[in-house]
Amino acid sequence: MAKVTTQFRCTECGWQAAKWVGRCGECQQWGTVVDAAERTGLRRTVAPIAPTDRTRAQPITQVSTVAAVRSTSGVAEFDRVLGGGIVPGAAMLLSGEPGVGKSTLLLEVAARIAKSGKRVLYVSAEESVAQVRIRAERTGAMSDNLFLAAETDLASILGQCDAIEPSLLIADSVQTIASEAVEGIAGGPSQVREVASTLIRLAKQRDLPVILVGHVTKDGSIAGPRVLEHLVDVVCHFEGDRRSALRFIRALKNRFGPTDEVGCFEMTGDGIAEVADPSGLFLSRSEVPVSGTCITVAMEGRRALPVEVQALIVESSTPNPRRVTSGVDSARVAMILAVLERRANVALGSKDVYVSTVGGVRLIEPAADLAIALALASAANDKAYDHGLVAYGEISLAGEIRAVPADKQRANEAKRLGFGTLIDASSGTLADAKIAAMRTTITRK
Repeated sequence: MAKVTTQFRCTECGWQAAKWVGRCGECQQWGTVVDAAERTGLRRTVAPIAPTDRTRAQPITQVSTVAAVRSTSGVAEFDRVLGGGIVPGAAMLLSGEPGVGKSTLLLEVAARIAKSGKRVLYVSAEESVAQVRIRAERTGAMSDNLFLAAETDLASILGQCDAIEPSLLIADSVQTIASEAVEGIAGGPSQVREVASTLIRLAKQRDLPVILVGHVTKDGSIAGPRVLEHLVDVVCHFEGDRRSALRFIRALKNRFGPTDEVGCFEMTGDGIAEVADPSGLFLSRSEVPVSGTCITVAMEGRRALPVEVQALIVESSTPNPRRVTSGVDSARVAMILAVLERRANVALGSKDVYVSTVGGVRLIEPAADLAIALALASAANDKAYDHGLVAYGEISLAGEIRAVPADKQRANEAKRLGFGTLIDASSGTLADAKIAAMRTTITRK
């Protein structure tokens, strides 16, 4: 008879241990090692089940796509990120920091779909139905086809779906729903996995789109087991600075469309509003040119956005000059400062340097290098560029300006917005670009 041993396995990566530990030795996750209760030495088999007419495999050329036609959510920016609309039976996960506006956005989506004549079930596991009603009255998301339920039990949610038969199910949030069939508290790895698996299975069986709201940890990753992101079809992240009204939704995973689209929204007193053309949101309103500013064209998904980069240089009062950044990568700015001093004769080693973007947008692509460098050069010389100057390009350590993706689209967007002077990779080196930009400077009075 085979010896029965108790092993422990990580629910994230499958790592095994002879005894329980609080932290996985492979993926370094806390609280994911559970009792696997395995019997070693025994070979387990599964009896085959004959397929039915509904589940029988068929050639891919004979599969009908009629049941997978997208339907609009009524929110154009949300549809843009999803790839054109909501696919029947799709399981979507929306994550974001607390208070960023996830529930407000989904309530708006639910209301617009309900106003089109379809039934929507909004399950709030964190708020009462009265609290959701107050928000809906403030944002105008009222409809007789929008059903609210305050449930934290998975079985009760399934019962609500049987009674209402909705066309869309929204669960807010997946970390606060629990199943009695699994041990552990709500939000634990086993509970999150069971709840998500059950709701996804419901979505596939009934062609019912399901949107799950997910909490995030301190480092910005989705809370719960990593398998949650693998189970769903679409993973979207809702982000934005609380001090700014601007919000972005990005697709991190999309089985039905591209992942390079970005939706833009603005939080107002009446709820959340779409921003179809955010071209002017990241530019200053100053009519007089100011030194230390330069405009670049950033790519947010497939959308080209003009963004103003601002730099300020002052004499340092400490032995170690300060380097403060907001909206740009501090390591990238440090590299640009070194290239400026070595290749363009702009000495800033003993100065305090401050670099920021307008509107709270974050520039993470190397295409913003040239604009940052020109803004620093303008601040160092205390001369302002003309309003018609726009620059983009990646700067190498050798001082060369490298070409960036979507160059033609950036140039067309700059031309559409009225920028007359373009400095990009065709300008040559950083020193040449600085000279070309200085020809457009206006001496500050």
